[in-house]
Amino acid sequence: MSPRKHGTARGGEHWSQPVTETSHALELEPGVFTLEDPREIAHSLKRSADASRHRKSEPFRAAMSMLTFYINRAGRHLSAEQRNRLEAAKQELRVLYGRDNRDLPNRNPPEDKSD
Repeated sequence: MSPRKHGTARGGEHWSQPVTETSHALELEPGVFTLEDPREIAHSLKRSADASRHRKSEPFRAAMSMLTFYINRAGRHLSAEQRNRLEAAKQELRVLYGRDNRDLPNRNPPEDKSD
């Protein structure tokens, strides 16, 4: 048996490619990880996680896991700007799910339009 190149399968695929393409854990909206606004990324992941019937964990964990999986698998191929945007989306997810908001910059609360 000949040694394999690190991280690739026989056909030149990385192990993560089939996982990404065939996983039914979350039905992601197209282009979610390329959105410009971290809040939009977080909202999209939340919609997908909340709607999924295939996930094995609670919605917050499923959404955060998918985002972390994408960041880790993209590795060096992510620009610093995109990595920062995705890391900011993690913080937004925490806020959306009422988890931890200590690390978020001061944000303006939504205006009360009930006047």
